[in-house]
Amino acid sequence: MHNRKRILVTGGAGFLGSHLCRKLLDNGADVLCLDNFFTGSRDNVVDLLSDPHFELMRHDVTFPLYVEVDEIYNMACPASPIHYQHDPVQTTKTSVHGAINMLGLAKRTGAKILQASTSEVYGDPQVHPQKEDYWGHVNPIGPRSCYDEGKRCAETLFFDYYRQHQLKVKVARIFNTYGPNMHPNDGRVVSNFIMQALRGESITIYGDGSQTRSFCYVEDLVEGLVKLMNSNNDVTGPINLGNPNEFTIRQLAELVIQMTGSPSRLEFRPLPTDDPLQRQPDISLAQNTLDWEPQIPLSKGLEKTIDYFRQCISDAQEIEVIS
Repeated sequence: MHNRKRILVTGGAGFLGSHLCRKLLDNGADVLCLDNFFTGSRDNVVDLLSDPHFELMRHDVTFPLYVEVDEIYNMACPASPIHYQHDPVQTTKTSVHGAINMLGLAKRTGAKILQASTSEVYGDPQVHPQKEDYWGHVNPIGPRSCYDEGKRCAETLFFDYYRQHQLKVKVARIFNTYGPNMHPNDGRVVSNFIMQALRGESITIYGDGSQTRSFCYVEDLVEGLVKLMNSNNDVTGPINLGNPNEFTIRQLAELVIQMTGSPSRLEFRPLPTDDPLQRQPDISLAQNTLDWEPQIPLSKGLEKTIDYFRQCISDAQEIEVIS
């Protein structure tokens, strides 16, 4: 009846979702982009609105959706601590009710469905690097639990639907990702450091800066998501997607200062509750199963991201002058 895949991307106007929509359109799909615009932005996809194979719909995944699709990428959920802690009950609902509603849609339509899970399911890990068979070290009642436990419950639901209803499911555990279309004020470390450096403000480091993260450029991450969705039905995951090259937070701050030519200095503050000290994916499963690994080094990805945030600041200043 139709030659193009009909693909639903929930959270499609967000940071990751907007890049994914572009990739899917480039691959020849009809894309339905769903977003309630809590953290997503119409600006992220405004250039796609003229594409006859792209549709933007305002909708909240905590409510049922009735559409006809072949594949579903469930990306909807605030992903930065500032945003997911703003309304923690709604964050949990988005992860849990959203998963139930999208799984129900997949069951009715026979669609293949991918869950954008997170490295946060590992909590503050006691195993390093983190492999998919590690069950995690998570505080179930802390300020980050709405996100951590919401995503863990979503994974549970996906595998229960897989076992009980034979749904075609995929679960990706996404590690720190950065790039254009990040929200300038989302509180994530890359956007924080770049915005502070470009404004000449002090770079805020929580703790002593020795905690580590692994940063994956968004184009690499999206490539991994699409490869996972297109893999054989017996490849369910969970599967880590991220960059295994580990950097300390202090190293990142110093690199951003160097690349922006900023006069910013480092300012140290107490470490937030439950903030993990180490975060590094073991991606051997993705390498062996999907033939995937990141290609873009941190310096090259940061260069593109810095250019994006420079433009954001420039646009904001122009609006201020006009108003």
